[in-house]
Formats: sequence, C-alpha cells, structure tokens
Amino acid sequence: MEIEYKWTDGNNEDFQKFYLKTEEFYSNLVGGLKNREAFVPYNISASISDVLIASVSGVAVGCAGLKAYSDSDVEIKRVWVDPEYRGNHISSAMMDALEKKAFELGFKRTVLQTRPQMTEAVSLYTKRGYEPIDNYPPYDKLEGAICFAKKL
Repeated sequence: MEIEYKWTDGNNEDFQKFYLKTEEFYSNLVGGLKNREAFVPYNISASISDVLIASVSGVAVGCAGLKAYSDSDVEIKRVWVDPEYRGNHISSAMMDALEKKAFELGFKRTVLQTRPQMTEAVSLYTKRGYEPIDNYPPYDKLEGAICFAKKL
C-alpha cells in the first residue's frame, strides 16, 4: 500500500471531515458532548495552521496538525487514522513529519493534550519520547486531560 502525505491547512475539506469524525469519537469516548464541551473551543479546525493529510489511492485516511502555542512551543492536534488503516505506521510517519516541520519552523518543543482513555495515542507518544508534563492552559482547568511534551 502506497501512502501519500500532503501539507495543507485547517480549512482543507478532508481535514474538516476528519474533524467531525474525531469530534464524534471523542464525545463517545467520554459519554457524550456534554462531558467535553469545555474542550471544543480549543480544537476549532480552522485555527490549525499546518495540517498533514495521509491518503491511499487518493482517499484521505489520516490527519494531524500543528498549532503555534507560544514562541517556542507548537501544539500537535488531531492525530487520527481511520480504523481500517491503523497498523500501517501512518500515525508514526505523520508524527515524524510534524516534528520535522515544527523544528523547521523554529519551535523548540512540541506539546499535546490527550486523555488517559486514549491508550493507543498515549502509547504512540510515549514510545516516541514524549514525557508527561503539567497540564498547560487551557487544559490545566479541564478535567480528564493529560499533557505531554518533547524537545525537538
């Protein structure tokens, strides 16, 4: 299977579709949108400046994004691979590309927020050298969030 990767932005149509899928997935994970409404304003897709789309035979199968957090930190957002394409190292390849682009853009560290229930995501991040950090704003005020960082 040949996987193609392309950079775009948060307004990309494929990314918008993934955004809706991830919103539904995250809401189901925590028992409904009411249990994560406080997170939604911090995940608006159009605010994600650099988006990577993974495609197989012209069909988008995964996404990941970068959003500047500070002068030195960039936040990794919406790492997602459609379930039928998982196990093909797509998320690892996207993380490689995100970290490379973050470094090229002059950032010193990547940060990200997830939830403990996202065991596959937590495993991916820790295997890649991400370490738990104190929750950064706004996640320091949101119950159920865990944060990680990696120096570039």
